[in-house]
Amino acid sequence: MEQYTFSYTVYTSMEEIPSDILALVNQACEARKAAYAPYSDFLVGAAIEMEDGEVHTGSNQENAAYPSGLCAERVAVYHASSVCGDKKMKRIAIVGGSRGSENSYPAAPCGACRQSLLEYEEKQGSPIEVIFCGVGIVPVYVVDSVKDLLPFSFGRENLG
Repeated sequence: MEQYTFSYTVYTSMEEIPSDILALVNQACEARKAAYAPYSDFLVGAAIEMEDGEVHTGSNQENAAYPSGLCAERVAVYHASSVCGDKKMKRIAIVGGSRGSENSYPAAPCGACRQSLLEYEEKQGSPIEVIFCGVGIVPVYVVDSVKDLLPFSFGRENLG
């Protein structure tokens, strides 16, 4: 029998969170303020740190025609890719929760966002660390690679 295992880190207090991770989480919190979510009232912000330290952010954008909206993670990753060319993405922080709530339940990326992030991880040939939390920030979950969140993924090799 085959098994799939991966490891992750959970920070349960603000004092435990490394300053560089907390800084990126705070940028995702700031990006969350620009979310347009009049239907779900679920606001998400994402911040992507590039290999040179530059940060690109995104927030979720809903639409009355539901499939036309876009998640914060994809807004951020597509923006970063379009303005940074071949610079590598080092990590992404995601903060999400219902409007007016101070929830601490971590907002992990949805399946479509995991697939999109994986495409860029594979394109650049190096892992993208994924950091996610709720509006209350702690706990903060850190996963070393998008691949850890999407085993048995669909990719380029499936198309040929």
